[in-house]
Amino acid sequence: MMPKGRIIIIGGKEDKDGSDLEMKQKNNNFSPKEILRLLVNSKEDRIEVITTATSDPEDMKETYGKTFKEIGYSNFDFLDICDDQVHSDFHFQRIKNAKTIFFTGGDQERICKALEQSVITDLLKDKYKNEQGFTIAGTSAGAMCIPKVVILEAVNGEAILEHDIELYNGLGFLENCIVDTHFVHRARFGRLAHAVILNSECWGIGLGEDTALVIEGGHLATCRGSGMVWMLDPENIRQTNIETVQKGFPIYVENLKVHILTDNCKIDLSKNIFLGTETGEK
Repeated sequence: MMPKGRIIIIGGKEDKDGSDLEMKQKNNNFSPKEILRLLVNSKEDRIEVITTATSDPEDMKETYGKTFKEIGYSNFDFLDICDDQVHSDFHFQRIKNAKTIFFTGGDQERICKALEQSVITDLLKDKYKNEQGFTIAGTSAGAMCIPKVVILEAVNGEAILEHDIELYNGLGFLENCIVDTHFVHRARFGRLAHAVILNSECWGIGLGEDTALVIEGGHLATCRGSGMVWMLDPENIRQTNIETVQKGFPIYVENLKVHILTDNCKIDLSKNIFLGTETGEK
């Protein structure tokens, strides 16, 4: 059954209070606060901002609180869920009443460990599958934790070396994807390629800054924002030494495909079809 909810994964540094975006001056397609305007269908819908990933939740409250008010959102609050606390009815009801759950940036491991065995994760999955109009969203680390597999640490070197990446169990809302963020600005192609070579059933989604992928029905993905999304497709990989290479030696791969999406480009993640833009371009 296709989920009734949607997922919004954001590459980080989306246009908000205090951000300084290079694309604002250079990209004629730039639209102010475009990404955060996607979070809800109505400005009155409830948004719960989960600050678990950050070590400075008060700063997140100030930044997003000001930005949300500028957009016109009137029904939002902030929730810090820690891995050493009992997730009480208070947390449960807050999540239950929300139309959008938004994970901020920080450290993706903090989110994964706080929610990996929590009833809150079960509630979120139920809402995502069965509640029309419900949205799971995340930016930076908050986006990386949403799939089943998450990158915790990796080396951005001149070569992809065996044993230079650490993967972990994510929240599991996307079964066939691995997400990386700040993808272009922080030169993360190698580490995302490494992750998908190890997990060839997964797309690699490299999200640029101020750029999002909106996924509906669990499979139909639309790029939004001023940057780009790199889609790494390992389905037809041929030669690779990933299973035999020794620790510290470089990995090679043949026929790892790449698609680049910009604003309004669509791709079907289940059928592996690039659909172009909403205007019908391919």
